[in-house]
Amino acid sequence: MTNVTSSDTATMPSAEPAGMTSTEIRSSASLASIFALRMLGLFLILPVFAVYAKTLPDGNNSTLIGLAMGVYGLSQAFGQIPFGMASDKFGRKRIIVIGLILFAIGAFVSAGATTVAGVIVGRAIQGAGAISAAITALITDATREEHRTKAMAMVGGSIGLTFAISLVAAPLLYQYIGMSGIFILTGVLSIIGILVVVFVTPAAPPMKHDPVPFSTVLKNRDLMRLNYGVFALHLTQMAMFVVVPSMLVQYAGLPVASHWKVYLPVMLASFVAMLPAIFIGEKYGKMKQVFVGAIALLFIVQLGLWHWLQQPVALIGLLFAFFIAFNILEASQPSLVSRIAPPAAKGAALGVYNTLQAIGLFCGGALGGWLRQHVGPSSVFVVTSVMAAGWLIIAIQMPDLPKRAKAGIQAQV
Repeated sequence: MTNVTSSDTATMPSAEPAGMTSTEIRSSASLASIFALRMLGLFLILPVFAVYAKTLPDGNNSTLIGLAMGVYGLSQAFGQIPFGMASDKFGRKRIIVIGLILFAIGAFVSAGATTVAGVIVGRAIQGAGAISAAITALITDATREEHRTKAMAMVGGSIGLTFAISLVAAPLLYQYIGMSGIFILTGVLSIIGILVVVFVTPAAPPMKHDPVPFSTVLKNRDLMRLNYGVFALHLTQMAMFVVVPSMLVQYAGLPVASHWKVYLPVMLASFVAMLPAIFIGEKYGKMKQVFVGAIALLFIVQLGLWHWLQQPVALIGLLFAFFIAFNILEASQPSLVSRIAPPAAKGAALGVYNTLQAIGLFCGGALGGWLRQHVGPSSVFVVTSVMAAGWLIIAIQMPDLPKRAKAGIQAQV
């Protein structure tokens, strides 16, 4: 038997800490803040742009107004895969900075626009900085697998909180600095994001992997399931919010300016409520059960909205349940993509994933609006129920996920 001396022990690698390291926390928090700053720039526009557009020469054209709102998502859809693949090849932080520069340029173009058509150009440039895949890939690079879903939860929570803040802040900002001022503010926030990336976000550890053909990413069945899932989730989200705000006005007697009184507590409470499910799933290797359960809850919510859309108390309760499911799925899906994708193609895989997310947002808005106008509000939830049911069937068939390995040893999919 070989004796181990004290000097030998000193040179042996120590076990990695069970909790998140300071570097993991700094990476996750700084990248979540970049997401939040960028999304605040987008969300601040949504509550007030339709009002502002009426003051422009071509502001009576509803098609142009809708295009100005939606063109960001379309240009995002075209940019996610190229930016994701570029981050695999040239580095995450460099691509994120380029995307934030484009976002800032688009914001300043929109601020100087004197027509809705000019705003459309600026919004398209903003969307061209499609960095969601690169940011998510950098989070997966910088965190151990057993803490990755927690890091994604930080991003999801920051986005939800940002949305709620924007509902409160947008009308006040519009009153004091106007629409051009809001656009300038979004550009400044993007510049702040660049400073965070350069000076705060730690560099990810260097990793070298053999190149992987893009076709490998597209043909992976497990990734296909997740890509359909993010499409269905964001189609459902956008279609819901074509209908829900007017229902709060009509049946709850709540004016639009007061909707934050519902959204803010619901989002905060739902974020807190989803954390135990994430922690238990991670600790005991039950993430598939948590994942499928969240999809089942999403399906139940859509059925509930179909039947009880006109009941204010039920509507608020269903919104709470929706955001619990939404937050769990938003936190767990990117983590699953990063586990399943080949290491050399994580950016590409997350690019495809975020492309389907953007398409889902666009389709949800367009389909929800058409159904509400031509069929009726309840029809929106018939369609979203079918989408959620299809996702549930697909998710049940996914293989069991292995329990997370301890002490930083990564589990294999």
